[in-house]
Amino acid sequence: MIDSDAKLDDTAVATAAARAGADVVREMYGRRLERIDKGAGDFATAADVEAEKAILGVIRAARPHDAVLGEEGGQQGADGAARQWLVDPLCGTLNYAVGNMLVAVNVALRDGAAAVADPFGGEVFATDGRAAWALHRDGTETPLEPSSATRLVDVNLDPPFPGAPGFRAVELLAHPAFVERFRPRVVSTTLALAWVAAGKRAAYVTDGGDLSGSVHFAAGIALCRAAGCVVTGIDGAPVGEAGSRGLVVAADAETHELLMSLIRRRG
Repeated sequence: MIDSDAKLDDTAVATAAARAGADVVREMYGRRLERIDKGAGDFATAADVEAEKAILGVIRAARPHDAVLGEEGGQQGADGAARQWLVDPLCGTLNYAVGNMLVAVNVALRDGAAAVADPFGGEVFATDGRAAWALHRDGTETPLEPSSATRLVDVNLDPPFPGAPGFRAVELLAHPAFVERFRPRVVSTTLALAWVAAGKRAAYVTDGGDLSGSVHFAAGIALCRAAGCVVTGIDGAPVGEAGSRGLVVAADAETHELLMSLIRRRG
């Protein structure tokens, strides 16, 4: 918990909050957890709820006048607050519930600082909106440097698929030009966005609506933009622009253009 009198910048708050959530996620891993049904096959667990409580505790202590939009708790704080935090306490709940450690804790100040914690990898990826870096388990810090060298492209195949029939991610994977250039990965967590910023993935693709204000995606988008990735919707429009939907995030312009050319052919 942060001392309420501590003078922390927004990036430090985001990082501390993400770490607090990650601590809960690690502590509760492997337990038999109650599932809270959200409908349409979606659910939360007690770990999601408790991690969000820990994150909110950090934010409230450091920024008591800010609003928070949480994946589990919804909108909290003063109506009309000038600042809003977007919190996804456990991205990859289904992975987590079956004992898969590929999950992320996402905390972002809308249009500001953000942090993505990898609870089991021991890293926190953070940005102040201008630069982006990784905080490692041993206390060292390194700048995030996107690279397409891995040729790995993470594609979100989780429903719903609002772009169908014009765009289907599974068809992208079967395109001969995709097979020739890339190797697909499906980790089913937005930790993959942080990996694009860190050079562990060449790109990330997902269908969806306007994801700029999504608790799932806001932190990862902020990281990728600050790291210098190319970030657009699947239609090529800037994320957040009216009508933009989904995400194509690439380590460099060449990779982005190739993916966009394949998506347009499918459209």
